[in-house]
Amino acid sequence: MAMKILFVGDIVGSPGREMLADYLPKMKKIYQPDAIIVNGENATNGKGLNEKHYHELIRLGVQVITMGNHTFAKKQIFDYIDENARIIRPANYPKETPGVGYTYIEVGKQKLAVINIQARTFMPSLDCPFTIIDKILQEIDANTWIFVDFHGEATSEKIAMGWYLDGRVHAVVGTHTHVPTADARILPKGTAYITDVGMTGPYDAVLGVSKEKVLEKFITALPVHFEVDTIGRTQLCAVLIKLDEKSRRAIQIQQILINPDHPFIGS
Repeated sequence: MAMKILFVGDIVGSPGREMLADYLPKMKKIYQPDAIIVNGENATNGKGLNEKHYHELIRLGVQVITMGNHTFAKKQIFDYIDENARIIRPANYPKETPGVGYTYIEVGKQKLAVINIQARTFMPSLDCPFTIIDKILQEIDANTWIFVDFHGEATSEKIAMGWYLDGRVHAVVGTHTHVPTADARILPKGTAYITDVGMTGPYDAVLGVSKEKVLEKFITALPVHFEVDTIGRTQLCAVLIKLDEKSRRAIQIQQILINPDHPFIGS
């Protein structure tokens, strides 16, 4: 028996939420995932996640929402993050920080642990993610499937984490850079890995931001207020991971790209 996990990369603003609403029902029908996880740290106006949009994602069938360095960009999250086990923030935030760094999904008789950690290279300073993940793994039962969203900038740090966790967890997916990488693979000891899943949201933009605003900043070197591009074409980036119960290994990771250059093919 296999477990299938569908993970959708960084949801950016209303274009990302609309793209998820349009295509998640179709992906559920075709891929029949047992667990659906998304990164939602940019889901509200491109930075943070308010309670309205949190519930919007849950109503679509999302079981866990991972976050990142913009976890607390919307102050409203302080009112609900401790009351909702379906949202997790990076586990290497200080222990006094609201929220939790991992949670569980019940899939039939199986249990899936979902862990969120954040890198440190070119990122806000947090506790060492390698040390923190070691502590978490000591707390998780050996019969539990383990999925990790590693939210980071440097490809080297994310690749290093993949090797560090190979054979110790069942999947490591990178988020944050918004650009999908072409290195989806099964590592030698059975861990599904990709450096960055990519983002779900504006396609005719720069990392989801209006390209005119970004160009203005690069050309003038002056402060510019960035805005999510809400008028251009859109995209969805995801991976489907298959875990084999008999071998206790990942046996497949399939990259899913839906955009004008990669149209969705399905019934």
